[in-house]
Amino acid sequence: MTGPRQPSEEGSTTTPTVFTFGHGTADAAGITALLSGAGVGRLVDVRTAPGSRRNPDTAREAMQHWLPDAGIGYRWEPRLGGWRRVKGESPDVGLRNDSFRSYAGYMRSEDFRAGIDELLTDAAEHQVAVMCAETVWWRCHRKLIADYLTLVRGIEVRHLMHDGKLPEHRPTAEARRDGDVLVYDGPPPDPR
Repeated sequence: MTGPRQPSEEGSTTTPTVFTFGHGTADAAGITALLSGAGVGRLVDVRTAPGSRRNPDTAREAMQHWLPDAGIGYRWEPRLGGWRRVKGESPDVGLRNDSFRSYAGYMRSEDFRAGIDELLTDAAEHQVAVMCAETVWWRCHRKLIADYLTLVRGIEVRHLMHDGKLPEHRPTAEARRDGDVLVYDGPPPDPR
């Protein structure tokens, strides 16, 4: 497991590692245990609508209180939230899911890049986890955020699973870097 950025002997810093995390049905105690166990110092919430009727512990207003009480910073980052709608034709034909195609289009915006810059500022000071509601990262827009961080920004990304494991992110096969953006126009993987 990689911790927060630490100054090197020459005074420069190492590249941070960013975690992603999906709260699913976990309560405050479960989330705290997972994040603390992974050494997370700040949680960056990338849900568009940060609340839950079924799981009140994960409402933004609640998390703003109980996470700092547990020694973990909390910040909502709406510029990285999902549920985007991009108008017009999408060049991201390698993504089968409409929501993912829309988010991939949004990732080419200044707002998205500003949100990423702020995330990396946090990651320079703390071990950061990017959180959304979906438990598994491959069914969530965290997958695309992780692709961008890995392929465009050169950041190591790991996915914090509910069993405490931290597998390394493997970028989506259809992703292609084009300057400082990603285009998902590669062929889908062969199902064989």
